[in-house]
Amino acid sequence: MAEKRPSIDQFKGRTRLPTFAAPRRYDLRLKLDLVACRFSGVVRVALALAEATEFLVLNALELAIGDVCFASSADHKEVRPCDVVLDDEDEILVLAFDEALCCGEGVLTVEFSGMLNAQLKGLYKCAYMDGGEKKYMAATQFEAVDARRCFPCWDEPALKATFQITLDVPLELTALSNMPILQEKLNGDIKTVYFEESPMMSTYLVAVVVGLFDSLEETTADGIRVRVYCPPGKSDNGKFALHVAVKALELYTRYFSVPYPLPKLDMVAVPEFAGGAMENYGLIIYRENEMLHDELQSTAAKKQRITVVAMHEVAHQWFGNLVTMEWWTHVWLNEGFATWVSYMATDNLFPEWKVWTQFLQQTASGLHTDSLEKSHPIEVEIIHARAIVEIFDAVSYEKGSAVIQMLQSYLGDAIFQKSLSSYMKRYAWKNAKTEDLWTVLTEESGVEVTNLMDTWTKQKGYPLISVNLNGHILKFEQSQFVLSGLAGEGLWIVPITLCLGSYERQKKFLLKTRCGEIDISDLFNSFSNSLGLSEENDLEKFKEHFWIKINIYQSGFYRVKYDDKLAAQLIKAIESNYLSATDKFGIMDDTHALCQAGKQSLSSLLTLMGVYRKETDYTVVSNLIDVCYNIVKIYDDAFQDSVDNLRQHFINILLPSAERLGWESVSGEPHLNVLLRGEIFMALASFGDEKTHEDATKRFESLLKDKNTPLLSADTKRAAYIAVMRKTTVASRNYFESLLSIYREADTVQEKERILRHLAASPDPEIVREVLNFLVSDEVRDQDIIYGFSGISLEAREAAWKWLKDNWDFILNKYGTGVLFTDFITNIVAPFSSNEKADEVEAFFANRTTPAFAMNLKQSIEQIRIKARWVQNIKQEEFLPELVKQLASKG
Repeated sequence: MAEKRPSIDQFKGRTRLPTFAAPRRYDLRLKLDLVACRFSGVVRVALALAEATEFLVLNALELAIGDVCFASSADHKEVRPCDVVLDDEDEILVLAFDEALCCGEGVLTVEFSGMLNAQLKGLYKCAYMDGGEKKYMAATQFEAVDARRCFPCWDEPALKATFQITLDVPLELTALSNMPILQEKLNGDIKTVYFEESPMMSTYLVAVVVGLFDSLEETTADGIRVRVYCPPGKSDNGKFALHVAVKALELYTRYFSVPYPLPKLDMVAVPEFAGGAMENYGLIIYRENEMLHDELQSTAAKKQRITVVAMHEVAHQWFGNLVTMEWWTHVWLNEGFATWVSYMATDNLFPEWKVWTQFLQQTASGLHTDSLEKSHPIEVEIIHARAIVEIFDAVSYEKGSAVIQMLQSYLGDAIFQKSLSSYMKRYAWKNAKTEDLWTVLTEESGVEVTNLMDTWTKQKGYPLISVNLNGHILKFEQSQFVLSGLAGEGLWIVPITLCLGSYERQKKFLLKTRCGEIDISDLFNSFSNSLGLSEENDLEKFKEHFWIKINIYQSGFYRVKYDDKLAAQLIKAIESNYLSATDKFGIMDDTHALCQAGKQSLSSLLTLMGVYRKETDYTVVSNLIDVCYNIVKIYDDAFQDSVDNLRQHFINILLPSAERLGWESVSGEPHLNVLLRGEIFMALASFGDEKTHEDATKRFESLLKDKNTPLLSADTKRAAYIAVMRKTTVASRNYFESLLSIYREADTVQEKERILRHLAASPDPEIVREVLNFLVSDEVRDQDIIYGFSGISLEAREAAWKWLKDNWDFILNKYGTGVLFTDFITNIVAPFSSNEKADEVEAFFANRTTPAFAMNLKQSIEQIRIKARWVQNIKQEEFLPELVKQLASKG
């Protein structure tokens, strides 16, 4: 055996498994012990050996390996490996044989066992209460590379196989997997559940859930059985998600012209889940508050969120499950498309929600992340398996979906839909790369899509388009937009769209070079004629109506910087309400980003913000609120003595919306009004508006007396919670204790989430430190820590950072380095805004970084330095405190 060791080392350090063996079918049996929180199993893998080999190399992690044997299909002779090496560092199981296994087919059998872990990955345990007793159930989360924690397998998306799954589980529990149940056999207090064999799929889509549930079901027009599984007694809360899923299956079947390929679709809400949901084939798993809708406790925002998430996960049954990316480099094909199509489907079901306008919030998130030096291309090279988790980010989801929308807008709806249908049919049950999709789009459209889109997917970043008007000639220059202010070298093929004075006067072209220009004399002539001007001599009338908007409806993934005259004319167009909500959003978002990058002054941004005072569109005002939050944080570090004046100015801007909407909901009012009411009052509470605090406190006291008080709806509770926590200190903590009591007594996940989001809003660092300890206690589900960290107050940044350092080993041991862990980094590290603090963070993590959060850490440190630079730029505007004082006094 000794001579085999050097040969085994050849498999270490590889990104992917060797190709001499490929699975065709898995026969997997698992036995779960939910008292001891252990599992054991046996997997029989039908293999195709492409060549003779002395080794079999597959993935396994944190498993104990028992008996192993291989039987050739040719002679059925069983051979056992002479060496079994389980390498946790490379997450591989290497089986060495004395004699080479022959080319052909055979079956590998492996016995194994493991622990149900508490880190919400692989096959894991999650707690629930049954009659006052704490019990455990089991669920899986295998994406991206954690099927190997459950059973030895070829854990790569391209190595598709069929799966026959059998489960031994306690008699009283429900067992679910990807396929329908074939039969059940009882043996005392254990039942064996046999599932039908699955079609071809990747290991990351295999799923198992074993627990106590109530269920509801419907059947689609095509005869697909759709079920939702909810906590006992909560089945009514699954009705809305069930309705959405049925509609989604029917819609996508029509859109893709490809039927849903499985006989059933189950959706199950589990007590603990790291992400929002997971699209396992035929068995979508959700965290409870992303699937359960309570008519009294759920907000309008949560109802919309549940819809979009369900649409996203059902879309994956086609984009991701039926057609799967060849490797994680192409994960954006899954996530970008599912994000984009989920908005299309939601708009189809609820057109009054205007989600395509809200889609700009997705685009804005992608634009922000992709303006970092430490961003990455949409198609990103994967070096280490544990680094994959980091690319499930705003670039893969938000930028990915935005460039898809840009391409669809450029090619047209009909061509795009036809192309997607062809792509689905060509690659059904197979794997595809990004270029495979471009090839189909090129064939269907006649447009050379590959050259166009490679500039958007193979390089990081995006362009800033600088625009100048010289007579009737519009001049364009593209440069990479980087928030740090450094010059990037990227060059894109940019679909430029523009309109002049009206959305009826448009032009579009492709900017393929660094600089370009276009003659718009025809648009000028049309504009003059529409005003009845024979010549441009009626300057006042001309100036009053003249404006040029680049990137119509914000359909392109780029930013625009106008020359001073064009920018001034756009401000007038906003004031006169000539522009669409999407374009008003885009102008604000671009100006905010240009200010962050030091390309425009804060004073000019504040002037622009004042123009939006009368705005009523939800998405535009929501973006305005976000900009207000960001400016208050940065201004506090530049001119702390006058930050209260800035808060008052923002209060003045937002008050008209608050007065129009009021605290109480109105029967039959638009969905978007309900959304805006919640956000407006949360902002006013955050900025310290005295009247809002007074009203919120009274309403909170009413809630303490009557949890069903009509004075606080689900949509306004968060504003009240912010208000009372902003008044909470160590010396005055009654409201804090009251909120904790409400949390402990709450019987809905919606209410618990609401409270967790704002417990850390106190300006008192001691209270926030207490909250942080509470968040990592047994009183808070591990999955829910993400809500608490997002609300840490500005005043408690330093205390939170010290807490993270003091508790680092405990946090690492409890949460591992999975999806949840990145929130510790992004929410506690990124809020700082000095180079000294960035240096301190770098020093602390110098010997603590792992591939699972290395990119997130670098991005967080970069954001600290970007804000430090922004603070210095703001300080150079020495007149700002006086300007802000004047703005605040205007009311």
